[in-house]
Amino acid sequence: MAIVTIPEKGIRIEAYEEAREFLASYGIVYATWGKDRVDGDSATPDEILSAYAGEIEELKRDGGYTTADVIDMRPDTPGIESMLEKFRKEHTHSEDEVRYTVKGRGIFHVHSNGGDVISIEVHEGDLISIPRGTRHWFNLCGEKRIRAIRLFQDRSGWTPHYTDSGIDSLHQPVCLGPYYFQVSETRR
Repeated sequence: MAIVTIPEKGIRIEAYEEAREFLASYGIVYATWGKDRVDGDSATPDEILSAYAGEIEELKRDGGYTTADVIDMRPDTPGIESMLEKFRKEHTHSEDEVRYTVKGRGIFHVHSNGGDVISIEVHEGDLISIPRGTRHWFNLCGEKRIRAIRLFQDRSGWTPHYTDSGIDSLHQPVCLGPYYFQVSETRR
């Protein structure tokens, strides 16, 4: 289940329906598909796409997407830091950014119309669609692991258009999900 925050306003949303409605008010689609259809670590990309074929076809039909693939990022992925550097800078795209998380987690930061920065921590089973032209950036959580289905209307539409606003450097990822451990004070 995604965790939605606006740190500057002390807002934190973890309930599915509340998160879905809140994000919809910004034009962001959030849904869950269920996460136990395939082994997110060992399944091949074709097995993953096949397991979610019904949902993928529905999105293609409704959103005009023509292709889907699977991205797999792990700590040992060659060139991972240079790949992540591209994602970590605020940018827009000329088409929607649609991702379904099969394994791992990461944070999408959305800069809503130049106002608040909304952080959306996605986990296994979460689908997110950020509308074209929306300022955003992405970070992996500490374990640097995500495997996701991506949908495209046109592969060239994924080209990032960087804003160079610098706001991305002010909002570092703070992952709060299932791998987060809070240090508590020990009393004697």
